[in-house]
Amino acid sequence: MRKLCFVVLLLLSASVKAQYVSLNDKEIQNLKDLIAKDADAKKFYNQYQAAADVAVNENPNPIDTIRTEGLLQGNPKKIATSAALRDMRKMYALAITYRIDGEKNYLANLASYLTAWAKVNIGRGDPIDDTNLEQAIEAYDLVKTKLKPNDNSLIVKWFKQTADAEIDKHQKKMNKETGYNNWNSHALKIVGMIAYAIDDAGYKKYVDEDLKRQIEKNLMPDGSSIDFKLRDALHYHVYDLEPLLRLAIVLKRATGVDVYATTAQSGASIKKSVEWVVPYITGEKTHGEFVNSTVAFDLKRAKNGEAEYKAGSLWNPKNGLKTLALASYFDPKYNTTLKTVKEDYRDWQLVLNKVTM
Repeated sequence: MRKLCFVVLLLLSASVKAQYVSLNDKEIQNLKDLIAKDADAKKFYNQYQAAADVAVNENPNPIDTIRTEGLLQGNPKKIATSAALRDMRKMYALAITYRIDGEKNYLANLASYLTAWAKVNIGRGDPIDDTNLEQAIEAYDLVKTKLKPNDNSLIVKWFKQTADAEIDKHQKKMNKETGYNNWNSHALKIVGMIAYAIDDAGYKKYVDEDLKRQIEKNLMPDGSSIDFKLRDALHYHVYDLEPLLRLAIVLKRATGVDVYATTAQSGASIKKSVEWVVPYITGEKTHGEFVNSTVAFDLKRAKNGEAEYKAGSLWNPKNGLKTLALASYFDPKYNTTLKTVKEDYRDWQLVLNKVTM
C-alpha cells in the first residue's frame, strides 16, 4: 500500500511539473541547439536576452485592474494599462533567458515581477483584458519548478482568481453574444493556459466541455465565424482564431487530442476557419472592413480616428500572418504560405514550432 501511494505521488508530482504551456527540458535543449545554428532563432533570442538585461534593472509596474476592452485610444485608463503591460514581455524574456543561460539573477527578477503582479492585479472576468496575461502564464510555466514555495503559492492564487472570475462571468452571460463570440475564445485560452500551468483538474474539465460548445457556436460550417458575421471584419475573425489556436496547441501537447482538426456536429472546425481566411491573407481575395458591422463601438473607434476601424478600409493581409504561424504548428504547409505573403516573415512562434513538433 505504501509503495502504491508513493507511485501515485510521483505521478501527481510529474503532472504538476509538466510543461505544456511553455517548453519542457528536452525542448529547451532543442532550442539551445537551434539558437546555435539558426540565424532567425539566434536573432529572436538575442532580442529577448537584451530585454531581460534591461528588465533586471527596472522595477515591476503592476496595475490593479487591466483596462483595454471597450476603451478608445487616448483613454487614460487604457494608456496606464498599456504601460503596465510592458511587464508581460519582460517576464517572458526573463524566463526564456533564464532557461537558456541558467543565470539565477534572471530567475530572481522574474519572481519579483510575477509576485508583484500577483499581489496587486485582480481579474474582473473580462477576457479581452485578461488575454494580455498570456506571456506571464508562459513565463511562470517555464520556471515554476524553480520558484520558492511561498512565491509559487502567491502566483497560483493570482491565476486561480483570474480563472475563477472568467468562468463566473461566462456562466452568467453564456447565452449573450459575449458568451460565444471572440470574448469566450480569449477566456478559454486564458483559463486553459492556467489549467495546464498549475495542473488544475477542474479548469481542465471546464475548458474541455466549453471548447466543444464554443467551436459549435462560434465557428461556421463554411469556415467563417460569428465574429465575422457580426462585425463584417476579418480583423475579428483572426482575433477569434488566434486564442483558439493557442489553446489547441496546449491541448495537443498535454492530451494528444488534435482539437485543431476536430469537426463539430455542425461541420465547423478551427482548421476549416483557418482555411477560409487564407485567400484573404494571400491576397487572392480582399475585404472592406466593418461596412455592415452590427456593433456600435466599431463606429465610435472610427470616429475617434482609429483608421483600421473606418468602414470600407481594406483589411491588411499581414494582420493574418500570426494566425498562420500558429496554424503551422498543425499544418506545416502554412510555412510556405507565409513566405508567399512575406518572404522574410519571421515570428518566434515559428521558432517554437521547430523545437516542439
